[in-house]
Amino acid sequence: MRLWIGLCLPRLPLDVFLPNWSADTSCVVLEHEQVIALSPLARAAGIKPGMRRAGALMLAPQARVHERSLEREARALQEVALALLQYSPQVAQAEEATLLVDAGASLRLFGGVRALCRSIEASLRALGYTAVLSCAPTARGAWLLAQGVAKAGAKSGRALGMAGLVRRLDRLPCALLPPARPFIDWFDGIGCMTLGQMRRLPRPGLQRRCGRPLLDMLDDAHGHSTELFVWLAAPPSFCASLELFDRVEHADALLFGARRLLQQMTGWLCAHQLAVERIELLLIHERGRVAKPPTVLVLALGEAVWRDEHLVRLLRERLAQVTLDAPVIGLRLSAPQVQAMAPPSDSLFPEPGGTPQERQRLMELLVARLGVENVLQAVPQADYRPEAANRWLPLPSRAPANSAVPDLPPGLPGMPRPGWLLAQPIALLMREHRPFYGSPLRMVSVAERIEAGWWGQSQARDYFIAEGLDHAHYWVYRERVAGNAEEAPRWYLHGLFS
Repeated sequence: MRLWIGLCLPRLPLDVFLPNWSADTSCVVLEHEQVIALSPLARAAGIKPGMRRAGALMLAPQARVHERSLEREARALQEVALALLQYSPQVAQAEEATLLVDAGASLRLFGGVRALCRSIEASLRALGYTAVLSCAPTARGAWLLAQGVAKAGAKSGRALGMAGLVRRLDRLPCALLPPARPFIDWFDGIGCMTLGQMRRLPRPGLQRRCGRPLLDMLDDAHGHSTELFVWLAAPPSFCASLELFDRVEHADALLFGARRLLQQMTGWLCAHQLAVERIELLLIHERGRVAKPPTVLVLALGEAVWRDEHLVRLLRERLAQVTLDAPVIGLRLSAPQVQAMAPPSDSLFPEPGGTPQERQRLMELLVARLGVENVLQAVPQADYRPEAANRWLPLPSRAPANSAVPDLPPGLPGMPRPGWLLAQPIALLMREHRPFYGSPLRMVSVAERIEAGWWGQSQARDYFIAEGLDHAHYWVYRERVAGNAEEAPRWYLHGLFS
């Protein structure tokens, strides 16, 4: 199915200064000393497009006034286009702050047109821009429908078939076509108000009057010619920056800006078919006499990912634990460690209890929330002594390539081991020549002799599984005293069976 998605950013001159996720403030954008864009709060104060600077400041003295920045707008379009690469590798930039996405091959992957459009709209909201989406079988048709909704107030901007596209295009005003704008008075004089009426005019006379580009654009919109575009090429490495619009003193308030950068990174990863293993987020502080070095947040992942949902959760937990020494004025995100994107699993049956990737993401989330020193894992040691056979170490984010578990002694474990090992063995009383722990203990297993530690603390023990009168099972041992047969053996409780 051939489908193009057009994204028009009608509020781009304002959004580059006031993203839609920021607090609503009175903001005005000027071009040639006239208002061309304004926030809802400024509109409520009585400011209108076309008003002069002095009149706007008289109505809203506290309003923030910005000169239109074409450089910021061009950079913003590049950011949006980079984020859109996660939905299609074919993204092109068109006239008048509009992007075109060839999404025909992506429909099945994202669950259809509606689901794809919802995902794109969510990405645009995370980036902080207000966009109008349109769908059409042709790229120029999608461009015109998006412009019609944004400028002419058209009711619908989506047409999945050529018949529906033609009906919607015929109702659009002629002024939407850039080649027709110099001749708009002539079109009004002959009563030609819509594109449908324009199409019914004699083509030779229309070409002589308005030129060939007008007919070419009409033919492109109706699918009568081949459309050629220059596709966006993602940079070879990723490093994106964001200048904040105010001084931020609380780290958790930086998540909105971090999500904006993560959206761009996701598009870059998908364009290169890569997955990220480690990201670095720099919190840039004020410059000048009170300059401080950037605060660096590093997220090292146990499993390489290329979607931003898991990264957003991890950053939320990390930012909630950060105490800023100075206000933050900017963010910079980089992906210094990436690898080739792993293909999806082709196993027929899903693994019970979740996939290994899901369990790894849970561990990463716990580390981000509780701290690396509070999430530990068992590391077996090459030692027969139970209290020395394991160490608890912090959970590594990613095991080094040359790391390996030490070779364990042969035959370990042999006898059953308890589920709970005491930190220190408890000396047991002896009653009627039997060890006593709440009740006399009866041995229900043969002895397991453990004799080790000759290089340090030598141990010689005979371990048993013992049962009390309440049918609870314990792991006890009898300490053997070498060279002193007359001394009575000492019994200790070392573990509990569940």
